Order: sequence, then C-alpha cells, then structure tokens
Amino acid sequence: MSEHAHAEPSFTERYVFSVDHKVIGLQYLVTSFVFLLLGFSMVLLMRWQLAFPGQPLPLIGRLLSASAAPGGVIGPEFYNQLGAMHGTIMVFLGIVPLGVGAFGNYVLPLQIGAPDMAFPRMNMMSYWLYLPGGLLMLSSFLLPGGAAQSGWTSYPPLSVINPGQTVWLLAMVLLITSSLLGSINFIVTTLNLRAPGMTLWRMPVFVWSQFVTAFLLLLAFPPLEAAAVLQLMDRVFHTSFYMPEGLIVGGQLASQWSGGGQSLLWQHLFWFLAHPEVYVLILPPMGICAEIISNNTRKPIFGYKEIVYAMMFLGTMSFVVWAHHMFVSGMSTTLSNFFLVTTMIISVPSVALLTCLILSLKGGAIRFTTPMLFALAFLPMFGIGGLTGLPLGLTVTDIYLHDTYYVIGHFHYVVVTGSLIALFAGTYFWFPKWFGRRMDDTLGKIHFWGTLAAMNGIFLPMFAIGLQGQSRRLYDPTAHLHNLIGQPLHVVSTVSAFVLMLFQIPVIYNFFYSMFRGEPTDSNPWKATTLDWQCPSPPPHGNFAKLPRVYRGPYEYSHPDHRDDWLPQDAEKAVAS
Repeated sequence: MSEHAHAEPSFTERYVFSVDHKVIGLQYLVTSFVFLLLGFSMVLLMRWQLAFPGQPLPLIGRLLSASAAPGGVIGPEFYNQLGAMHGTIMVFLGIVPLGVGAFGNYVLPLQIGAPDMAFPRMNMMSYWLYLPGGLLMLSSFLLPGGAAQSGWTSYPPLSVINPGQTVWLLAMVLLITSSLLGSINFIVTTLNLRAPGMTLWRMPVFVWSQFVTAFLLLLAFPPLEAAAVLQLMDRVFHTSFYMPEGLIVGGQLASQWSGGGQSLLWQHLFWFLAHPEVYVLILPPMGICAEIISNNTRKPIFGYKEIVYAMMFLGTMSFVVWAHHMFVSGMSTTLSNFFLVTTMIISVPSVALLTCLILSLKGGAIRFTTPMLFALAFLPMFGIGGLTGLPLGLTVTDIYLHDTYYVIGHFHYVVVTGSLIALFAGTYFWFPKWFGRRMDDTLGKIHFWGTLAAMNGIFLPMFAIGLQGQSRRLYDPTAHLHNLIGQPLHVVSTVSAFVLMLFQIPVIYNFFYSMFRGEPTDSNPWKATTLDWQCPSPPPHGNFAKLPRVYRGPYEYSHPDHRDDWLPQDAEKAVAS
C-alpha cells in the first residue's frame, strides 16, 4: 500500500457518520419523509376528533393511554399536544429539512460542479443535530405531562406555564443550530466551489433558490434561538422576559415570576423568523419546479433573471412583513398600515415568479411525465395559497379572519399543495440520479391524481368554515351553535385526509421497490442540460471524473445550432445537425 493510500471506510463512516454530501442528502431525505409521515398521522387523530367529537378512535383508541384518550376518546390536553407537535414537525422536521437538507445537500454541489460541500464535517454535524433534535421532540410524548400543548407558535404566558414546553425548547435549539450550520455551508459552497466558467448568471434557478434560502436561515433563525433560550429561562429559572405583572394562574397570583415582562416580545421574535420561514418553505420548491418545467417543455425557462431578482427581492422583503400576524395584538394604526403596505408589496415578486413559470409553458413541447404533473399542479395550487393570503394582509379583513380555519386553509395551500407537491416532483425527477433507477410511472400517476384530489378535499372546505367564523383551535366545534352549520365540511376534510393517507401507500412502495428493482437508467434519462446530469448515476466520490468546465447557461434546450434538443452546460460547442 502506498503511503498516500487511504484505508477503506467502514460501514459506519460511509453510511452513518458520512461526510459525503450525497449520503447526507439521502439521510435528510429518508428522515424528513419519516417525520412527515408521523406529523401527518397526528393530524389524522385530530381530524377524527373534529369530524366526530366525543367518538372513540377506531382501532388505535384503546392503545392510547388513559390520560391521553380516556375510553379511546381524545382528551382536550392530548388534542392540544397533537396540534402543537403536528405544526412543529411538519415545518421544522419535515418540509424545511426535505427542501433544504435533502435536495439542497444532494443537488446543489452537483449543479455547480463541486466535488462536495465546502465544510463536509460541518455538513455531517448539521444532520446529527437535526436527528437528535427530532427524536428529542418526539420523546416528549412519553414524559410526565406529555408534549408541548401551546400551539406550534408557543405564545407565552401559556407556553411558560403549560407542561411539555421545556423539551420543545431544547429540541428547537438543536434544530435551529442545525439549520445555521447548513446555511453557512450552502453560502460558502455556492460562492467558492463553482466549477470554472460557472458564473453566478450561469447557475441553475434551483441553486439560486437554495442560495437565497440560506441567507434567510442565517439571518432569521438566530432571533428565534435567542427567544427560545429566554423562554427556557422563564420556565426553568423563573425569570420574567415574557411574564407580565400580576398574572393570575388557577385563581392565584403567579408569584414565582417577578413580572414586568412582555408577552408580545415573543410574538415579534417568533414571527421575525416565521415569516421568512414561509419563503424558506417555498423557494426551494420553486427552484425544483423551474428545473422540471424547463426540462419537460424542452425550452429555456422564461425570465431567468427576473426569477432570480424576484427571489432576492422576496427574501429581502420577507424581513419587514412579520407583524401582519399581529394585527389583533393592539399595535398602533401607523404600524399596522406599514405592515399592510409591505405585505401587499411582497406579493408582487411572488406573482412574478409564478408568472414566469407559467409563461415558460408557452410554445413548449410539453412531456407529461410524473415529475411534470406534480410541477404543473404546483402552479395553480400555490396561486390559490397566495391569493387567499391577501385578505390576511389587510387589517380590516384580518381582524375577522384571524385565527379561524381560513388561515389554516391558506397556509396549507401554500405549504402542502404548494411546497410538498413540488417536493414530490423533485423526488420523482432526481430519483434516477440518486439510485440509477427510475420510479414506476404508473404508480407515480396514481399517487399524483389521488394526492391532488385528496389535498383539495381537505383544505378547500376550510375556507368556508373559516368564513363562517369558526376558530382554528377548538377541541369540539359542536360546542358552539354557530359552528354546527360547518360541521359536515369537517367530515369532508376528515374523510379526504384518510384518503390522502391511502394514496401515500403507492409512493412508499414505489420508492423502496425502485431503489433495488426499478428500471435501470443511464446517467441522463431526462436529457437535461445542467451539470448534475453530466456525471454518473449515482455519482461517485468526488462526483466528477474530472473538473467540469461550463460554457453556457443552464437551460439550452432546442438550440438552433445543435442536433439534439438539449445542449449540456459542459459541452464545449454545439454539434450541427
């Protein structure tokens, strides 16, 4: 053995504590899908209670503890725990790690021609903070008092008083630190490890989406981490950062806190993160859709620079709209008007992005592959989410709609029928790159049509329920007479939720079966132009046999001087037909 030879890595070094961005990306992929499944399972229990309040849960009701579900009927405290944990898991353990940790880690270095991330060990550390953070979050269900039960927003003083919140805060510190390490890595990798010729204006839209997202994570997460530490101190050391003077708990003065804190301080710190977080949830999926739409229309993306500038503007403006979540908190009219105006302004780049993706379809030779179906569905579904958000940005209408089911419908159209639909598209699109095999197209289309119909069946009725004035956090909607008119719609939403679960069985089977028995593909089955498709599938260590050189932009489809309808970025010159 030569003195420069390296020992063969062990199984643990290769697949568990790996520093290879591709393995880490797949670790994020599988882990985040498992968390999404768990978070979705929790909401199925909640939906049963909303549709059939007071009725025992079928099959699993008897398996739950007497404190959580006496007689198989979900108790109000357990219902609140499910609500808080569902929101937290789906956002912080599911969508964000899938869009950024999985797709970003695997695809971004390949698309810029890099051999790996800039800081491989930091990359590994980001995953090994994320997974323990998620497991710690789930473990709180087993502790005395149960999990956090103050909503995923964790507003004090309720969150300081309620049980379960300490573990939630500790887990959030781990998850936030994980995201910060990842964001630093993405920024440095994008700026410093691009292949020769890969200028900023030759980067694919997906890379730009991850680059802007990394800045959002880097700038928005620290305030929430600081806020979580302060809330932890209020709970453990009885400080009063958020606890007001003269607080009455259980009919007695809460004397263990000195008082003088501001509950609204948490809301400002939380939403300063949580509104940029919305664009963390949506920008990577938009980047995914741009790649898929350009590839499946066989033409350059419409308005490439406009898309990039819109993403930059969207990221910048996302830091000055947070208080539109707080119109009912008693803020001054001047401040309300300011945040109303900025909220209307931030809708402009969102519309620009959507318009460019829609115009990219014009004149295209569209291939209706499974990834393309999901990407096409993203466009109107995200459009519904955006349009229904406008009344929530206006003070007059938000006062009525605030904390109703309308808000849930709007947010889920953005994040589920928007982001998650696009992430499914990316899974089908890059699966051949990950494993060298193709997912079954028939099962993929069954998954698509069933998922799209069921998602609309769940969330569309929520707009009507919300317009009727029903509060979003009711354990039993039928306790209020004015909610009875909307109760049949809760049944529709609940049945659709169970149908949605059934239609996830094809994709779970398809994914794991195709990993080992799927149809083998070549390195570029989609005939794509970006660098990620110019290396073997799956890519070897170092990704490329030799350092690629980039000669053109990322979307040279149907080039008039090239005999094929795709001209790779690393092809030195076009070949005449």
